[in-house]
Amino acid sequence: MRKLLLPSIIIVAASLLLIRIFYLQVINDTFKLKSENNAIKIKYEYPERGYIYDRNGKLLVANQASYDIMVIPREIKNLDTVEFCQLLDITKDDFLKKIAKAKIYSPRLPSVFLAQLNKSEYAAFQEKIRKFEGFYVQKRSLRDYEVDFGANIFGFITQVSEGIIEKNPYYKSGDLIGKQGVEEYYEEILRGIKGVKYIQKDKYNREIGSYKNGRYDTIAVQGEDINLTIDAEIQRYGEQLMINKRGGIVAIEPKTGEILTLVTAPSYDPSILVGRQRSKNYTLLYHDSIANPLYDRSLLAEYPPGSPFKILTGLVALQEGAIDENTTVFCHHGFSYARGRFMRCHCHGGALQLHRGIYESCNAYFGTAYMRTINKYVKPSYAVDVWSKHVKSFGLGQFMGYDLPTGRRGNIPDSKTYKRIYPNGGWRSTAIVSNGIGQGEVLMTPIQLANMMATVANEGYYYTPHIIKKIKGGTIDPKFKEKHLTTINKELFKPIISGLFDVYNLGTARGVRVEGIDICGKTGTAENYTKIDGKRVKLQDHSIFVAFAPKDNPKIAIAVLVENGGFGSTIAGPIASLMIEKYLRKKITRTDLEKRILETSLRDRYAILGGMKEASAIESSPKDSVLKKRVFQPKTVSTTATKDSTQKIN
Repeated sequence: MRKLLLPSIIIVAASLLLIRIFYLQVINDTFKLKSENNAIKIKYEYPERGYIYDRNGKLLVANQASYDIMVIPREIKNLDTVEFCQLLDITKDDFLKKIAKAKIYSPRLPSVFLAQLNKSEYAAFQEKIRKFEGFYVQKRSLRDYEVDFGANIFGFITQVSEGIIEKNPYYKSGDLIGKQGVEEYYEEILRGIKGVKYIQKDKYNREIGSYKNGRYDTIAVQGEDINLTIDAEIQRYGEQLMINKRGGIVAIEPKTGEILTLVTAPSYDPSILVGRQRSKNYTLLYHDSIANPLYDRSLLAEYPPGSPFKILTGLVALQEGAIDENTTVFCHHGFSYARGRFMRCHCHGGALQLHRGIYESCNAYFGTAYMRTINKYVKPSYAVDVWSKHVKSFGLGQFMGYDLPTGRRGNIPDSKTYKRIYPNGGWRSTAIVSNGIGQGEVLMTPIQLANMMATVANEGYYYTPHIIKKIKGGTIDPKFKEKHLTTINKELFKPIISGLFDVYNLGTARGVRVEGIDICGKTGTAENYTKIDGKRVKLQDHSIFVAFAPKDNPKIAIAVLVENGGFGSTIAGPIASLMIEKYLRKKITRTDLEKRILETSLRDRYAILGGMKEASAIESSPKDSVLKKRVFQPKTVSTTATKDSTQKIN
């Protein structure tokens, strides 16, 4: 038997090799096609990208016809450069640079000479194209935005880079690709499949017909349409409320994890990144370090969460048995927790239990709850890891896995964090008590804040936030249907939710109530520091508000953060209440709040705090009014967490 094994292997291998050779030489003409490449011209037919709709079927992004002028450098003959440049409104220097770039790519392969001509420009060129050998027109489709908002959600379309071409053989020079937002994340679904036509040429380089009667030709397949989870109306409304402010608004449907709105401010009209002016406009946006409109604060900006984090402090303390609903803490407008260390508080003071501690946002109560949680264990390093594990079960301190191509982890400290900060050890709960009130080393993004509230609304579970609702002809990632449980027992959420409900009835959000809607919320005023010329400087506090509604069977969870906005009840709170009412009722009854927020501008405040110049790079150019319409906003001031113990959080 063993004697037959080796000959059998040799016979089988030889047979497979002969079959493959026969297939390639007799049946399959692919390699022959490649060998005859010099006599064949390849033309691509580009499909339309899939349309983008909102959760209710409203069309957000469609397509429009566009035309690229392609060039094959070695086929250029007897070109009247002057007439050519005048027709396309370019200079001779531009012409020479573009031709040189095309030659570098390939003298014999087509590449884009001039991209994204509109219909009138195309018509003028097409009339005289016979004069310009070596040039032809490639039809493509560009995005046609049906709305003037949501730029950070959609992303944009741009030409592929050489790096992408090298990595992915699907793309050729001049191809378009999605960048940022859903255009990037769902590129393979939205782009469709290119069609290919092979044209036979004679020895004089003239086209003589389809190669092999079109045997190898393929037709273009349009990209799939998608529905987003976004509600277009509240997305528009949120962006309006954030004009002349900076920060983010994120709203999530708690029972599904669907993102209802994803506002970043400042933003811009997505249509300015379409057409021949796209590159110029993108350059203006990219270099505008004052407005910084390409920076998605709702996903990327990491802030100390302030008082909303007390929700988690209370839940962890309850889970660990460090407190219960009846635990009483005395507040003297703050509390002393170490020699010479005092944490200020703006509650009414006196003896507080958990319920009142929440709706009055007492620093003393939650500072004490946090210290008791850490002090429960002999080793602070072990204790902080226990605390950290509980908090991270809410999806914090990590990439959340949502279907957008950008994001930040935030920061939830653990023992490794403090080994770096205190390499010699010796630290105790008093050194890290600021974590308990959402300062210290704790950082969160607005989408993490919103997901935290969705988890509380669900009493202990969440679904990964996502922005895709439906793919025509496809299915969404099953991970978005997976329930994530926290480490907190379900029954412990009820006293916390009761306290959050009375934030609107008895506490810090009394002035932003909406009659008839039971809202549970939490104000936050987080201190904000930066370094200027090497010195630590305190800036205007951030205004934060988190909420969900209705109290029973919640339909929306929301987080609002307005940089340098002051008290949470001043700006962020009203915005949250307005957004909730707009979503649940489709109308606004608190017109007093709406008027005040729409008229509120923080530009002067940002100018003082950020050292902003009188005008941004965009505003300084009167020609770019389309940019000024949406973009003029103040410069981002970098924020850092503080370990200062004399903090005020409301």
